[in-house]
Amino acid sequence: MWTDTTRAHYARADLALPSDLTDAEWAVLEPFFPPPSHVGRPRKWPLRRIIEAILYLLRGGLPWRMLPPCFPPVSTVRRWFYLWRDNGLWLSLNHALLLIGREADGREASPSAGVIDSQSVKTTESGGPRGYDAGKKTKGRKRHILTDTDGNLVHAVIHTADIQDRDGAPLVLAEIIHRFPWLRHVFADGGYAGDKLRQALRRIGKWTVEIIKRSDATKGFKVLPRRWVVERTLAWLNRNRRLAKDFEQTIASATAWLFIASILRWFRLLGQVGDEVKLIPDVIMPPVWSSDHGGHAPHDLVR
Repeated sequence: MWTDTTRAHYARADLALPSDLTDAEWAVLEPFFPPPSHVGRPRKWPLRRIIEAILYLLRGGLPWRMLPPCFPPVSTVRRWFYLWRDNGLWLSLNHALLLIGREADGREASPSAGVIDSQSVKTTESGGPRGYDAGKKTKGRKRHILTDTDGNLVHAVIHTADIQDRDGAPLVLAEIIHRFPWLRHVFADGGYAGDKLRQALRRIGKWTVEIIKRSDATKGFKVLPRRWVVERTLAWLNRNRRLAKDFEQTIASATAWLFIASILRWFRLLGQVGDEVKLIPDVIMPPVWSSDHGGHAPHDLVR
């Protein structure tokens, strides 16, 4: 329940833009980024401001060319975005914040069960891979996500919308089998039922899939156990206007924006915890690049 105290606690009125980082939120993110290098020219733009520019585009859903002049040049922000997309920073950062957040909540760092679901979204004229989801009557791509039982994003794979849920689920689970070795039980809806999925999962490990079905006698909206958390997560992610549609030409960029939206939620939650957050050592999340490049992304890593 919102009160005057809680509203003041979460207020962002003192920021230049609502998408900017508070000092507490930057304190959560800063340890995952390398300090400035002692060789080469110094950074022209602080990483904090570059990240704030990326968050501004995520929240507002604006194209790159409409980045306001109060941020670093769009070419600089875009180069860093592509660098972090290609070296896996967004995926690794979401993974680390998931473990930190679960421990801060008194849970085991690694989940043992997850909830899987998908969401078909329209693409635009920008091109790139796409397909037609006959069930949703949507031409575009499908966001296939796996959350823990609290609704925190564990992993996501984006593919064309013509791939059925039971065919897309192995793509998601195959990528987490080593990151989360104890996660082997998955809750799903009726779209994942059948022997085809079970046979596909046998080839990548030992999994149990529990189908949560909606009763045929139920009319209207009804909250289903376990399944509702992943649907809530999709709603959380879609609050960011960049995700209202899939505006990206490449699946790699579309996936990066999805993880950034999850990271945004995490550091805002952990920023409220403050000093009680215990950062996980580097063995959980190794450095994502080995040098600083003087504040600019190397051109050979930019796509």
